[in-house]
Amino acid sequence: MVEKWAWLGSGVASCMLLWEMLKMYFPHQLGFYVARCSRRLLSFFDPYLYFTIPEFAGERMKRSEAYGAVKAYLSASCSQRARSFRVEIGEDSDRPLLSMGGHEELTDDFQGARVWWSSRSHPVERSPSSWYQTPQVKRRYYHLSFHKRHRELVINSYLSHVLREGRAVTVTNRQRKLFTNIKSSHWNHVPFEHPSTFDTLAMPLAKKREIIGDLIAFRNGKDYYAKIGKAWKRGYLLYGPPGTGKSTMIAAMANFLDYDIYDLELTAVKSNTELRKLFIETTGKSIIVIEDIDCSLDLTSDRKAKKKKSADDKETEDKKNAPPPLPPGMEDREKSKVTLSGLLNFIDGLWSACGGERILVFTTNHVEKLDPALIRRGRMDKHIEMPYCCFEAFKVLAKNYTDVEEHEIFGQIKELLEEVKITPADVAESLMQKSEDKGVVERLENLVRVLKSAKEETEKGVANGSGSGEEEEEIVEDN
Repeated sequence: MVEKWAWLGSGVASCMLLWEMLKMYFPHQLGFYVARCSRRLLSFFDPYLYFTIPEFAGERMKRSEAYGAVKAYLSASCSQRARSFRVEIGEDSDRPLLSMGGHEELTDDFQGARVWWSSRSHPVERSPSSWYQTPQVKRRYYHLSFHKRHRELVINSYLSHVLREGRAVTVTNRQRKLFTNIKSSHWNHVPFEHPSTFDTLAMPLAKKREIIGDLIAFRNGKDYYAKIGKAWKRGYLLYGPPGTGKSTMIAAMANFLDYDIYDLELTAVKSNTELRKLFIETTGKSIIVIEDIDCSLDLTSDRKAKKKKSADDKETEDKKNAPPPLPPGMEDREKSKVTLSGLLNFIDGLWSACGGERILVFTTNHVEKLDPALIRRGRMDKHIEMPYCCFEAFKVLAKNYTDVEEHEIFGQIKELLEEVKITPADVAESLMQKSEDKGVVERLENLVRVLKSAKEETEKGVANGSGSGEEEEEIVEDN
């Protein structure tokens, strides 16, 4: 047996030596032809096909999006089955992303087909230039192999599935951002870390479920929107008194959908063209917000009445009602030439279909002042009233601030809330723990005092109003 193995090793070494000697005398073209014929011959016996996804592609060696999607797709499998892997943090991510280490292999099953993924690398050749030498680095790539009978399935379905799922994982792992356009014609951003959720939002449970269901239907409605021929976007109008939680609602929506937020300051936009440019720069999976839209521009419902005034009367009135000079640094607010027409095109014009999966949110304290054309259905698809605090909303705040779900004082608070209009912000301020020695009972009693005080002020105001009315009636009768 030893002699047989020795003979085999000697034969292999002799063949290798003979091949190297032949390469010296055979032309390069002949060697290339022999290698090509060998590969074709071997392909008849090899039932597998192979794909390569390099880390960099293109003339400028740009990072391949497909490589990143495959890495994200395989990250879940790596954490479960891989024995060696890399731990990385992406550029826009705040979570670790696991990827296969060198020479690691994973299997994946898709619709009855089994494929094999492996992570490989190859060294980069040094520059032939004598005065400059590139560092010896390795280029990584993913190697996909599968049986050739699954060719159509892998090409037409599996690769699309990998890219789609990989992008979804990338979006989930990314660091979400809060964008703004203040004092700039482009977007600036900071990390979005608002902790608000629908669980902590002070609102009746039935209303929260309705909003959550609407958001889920929108997020999963890509095919439906394409079927009905409508851009994949949805508008929400949040209206109600100050302190009812409109901004908190927006943060809860962003956290629930895992979307970025674009806080658009209309007074910083100089023209309709700049507004369109800002909209084009927004990405999918985002919420575009315009807060206090009734205070941003001349978008009120009395614009038709203003057009009927003559030029002279308008000029006289403008001089009479001219506002005081703006402080330094605020002059740009007066230079905005964004019109209602430009804003309407921004919402549902042709440019609104550039991209998809966007939500537009307007907030206002005075919905009656807005032009009906701005908030009609189809532009602001869902109108959500943010009401004063009710007992159900109070119980959410009590659980958030005091960790108490039931208490004997709750009955008294319920009766007062039915008689008094108070915002959730005022209730939360009363329940806030401002010192360590202030317990739950003291904070609940403080809220009762606030509610009683508000009730007395309301009754006093009603009494004064009715009294003055009676006096006016007496004066009229005397006359």
